Amino acid sequence: MDELYAKLRESFLSFDFDNVKNLVKTILNTGASPNEVIEKALRPAVEEAGKRFEKGEFFLAELVVAGDLFKEVMDEILIPEIQKRGGSTKTLGTIVIGTVRGDLHDIGKSIVATMLRAAGFNVIDLGVDVPPEKFVEEAAKNSADIIAMSALLTTTMLEMRNVIEALKKSGIREKVKVVVGGAAVTEDYAKSIGADGYGEDAVKAVKVCKELLGIRD
Repeated sequence: MDELYAKLRESFLSFDFDNVKNLVKTILNTGASPNEVIEKALRPAVEEAGKRFEKGEFFLAELVVAGDLFKEVMDEILIPEIQKRGGSTKTLGTIVIGTVRGDLHDIGKSIVATMLRAAGFNVIDLGVDVPPEKFVEEAAKNSADIIAMSALLTTTMLEMRNVIEALKKSGIREKVKVVVGGAAVTEDYAKSIGADGYGEDAVKAVKVCKELLGIRD
């Protein structure tokens, strides 16, 4: 089994979609659980992709492909298998994520969402052009641990402050952490609006979310 998991990790990092899916099915047929496949192969492979990105060995394009591959395997094979077996995936916490009102940029936010899922979080992706009220509503409804917001434009990043103010008015600001990121956002800006964390890129965003919830690798 260790050899199969090693082959799966290797195939994942070479982005061989077909071989990855075939290996996942082979491993499941031996009696392994979907969670074992995630913990022993897929999650370590995504984390390795993140490390290579930080070292400059992978670029944004590779990180996008890694996210797409993880999502495909989960959606097509593992989640249906988990449902069939009557189980559930482990979760580190619930994160509501979206691009703020007035901003239609989706790629960066989607990469962060996928990396968070790969790390073990339950992620509720609200998409783009999300008003403050929607962030608040979904955070309350899903007992979210974190709200993650993205903005690419300097004109729309001002909406992040509006979301935080809406959280205060609703009375749930103390119950949820706020993480912000995107091309227009800086760490200084994050501090100035009262955010709890700043994710410079997808890899750092995952680290920040884990730190805020006291989760150690």
